[in-house]
Amino acid sequence: MEKFTRSSKHLYAFFLLVCLALFSAKSTAPTLHFVHKKKYVMGTVFEVAVYSPSVERATEAIEKALEEVVRLDGVLSNFKSSSELSQLNHFAHFHAQTVSLDLYRAIEESLHYSRLSGGEFDISVAPLVDAWKAAMNGGPSPSSEEEKELRSCVGFEKIQMLPPDRIEFHSGCLRIDLGAIGKGYAVDRMAEILRARGVQRALINAGGSTWYALGAPPGKASWLVHLRDPSGRIDPCTALSENSVSTSEQAPPSLRAAVIPGHIIDPATGEPLKAAYAVSVVARTATASDALSTTLLLLGPERGKALVKGIPTVSAIWVSPDGQIEQVSNGPRILLNNGS
Repeated sequence: MEKFTRSSKHLYAFFLLVCLALFSAKSTAPTLHFVHKKKYVMGTVFEVAVYSPSVERATEAIEKALEEVVRLDGVLSNFKSSSELSQLNHFAHFHAQTVSLDLYRAIEESLHYSRLSGGEFDISVAPLVDAWKAAMNGGPSPSSEEEKELRSCVGFEKIQMLPPDRIEFHSGCLRIDLGAIGKGYAVDRMAEILRARGVQRALINAGGSTWYALGAPPGKASWLVHLRDPSGRIDPCTALSENSVSTSEQAPPSLRAAVIPGHIIDPATGEPLKAAYAVSVVARTATASDALSTTLLLLGPERGKALVKGIPTVSAIWVSPDGQIEQVSNGPRILLNNGS
């Protein structure tokens, strides 16, 4: 009986210590502060929201992440004549050029999605993009002869990657436009910087078209992101945590000149895409979601769903202006808030 009594006392003491430890941990749990900053760069607004025990550390981490986007704009932009991409577009015809790791990786990733989509995703459409931008801003549309000549410049297979850091164009007029993947690539680099500086809970937003989430807000399992809905009826949304979502949509003809002139060119026709859908894609990385949203807009729902079924951890939804939806899930589900 004495032995039992002592054991009971020891057990009681153990539970008392556990309770005290839990109470102490709860009472000393750090307060999480909300820190938010934004910056206009790459032609859009990048925003970062962080929950952190330290306002100072969170602020510094966000500032470093935003500085990285500014740096990458000087690498990936095809609007700035001084950018590394512009220099590559000028000098790489039939002559291998040494490039930075970031530019090499961004182009290498792009070619992966070109091969995956059978050439529907193609970063070499820059000559066509520029011609149609000029037309949508009031200039003449390319004639059939001009369009044929420009299309002869296009072809991802004419871009040769020479590891570890050289690139050559096998065409005298090929030029690259990284607009369909550059923001996603920048968002992934931002996430790397935040993680390296100890940030565990953050949401990155690149112009409302690409999002990436680290961890989750306090007391939540994930970040909830509402997606583009041209119909105003569906209200699709997705829960993000250590993954990304991107949306691609071709603006209606009446808005193209003012909003996104020549935004998405169909390599198959050489003309601006006439898709009526907004496409949102959930993927592990922002690079993947950004590239795939454009790819699936170009492919359309039927071919797009077949492609997604072969890619792990990817989900997609097409929403039309009249409320029609097409959906495929090989990863996190995209939810509808219209009662369906």
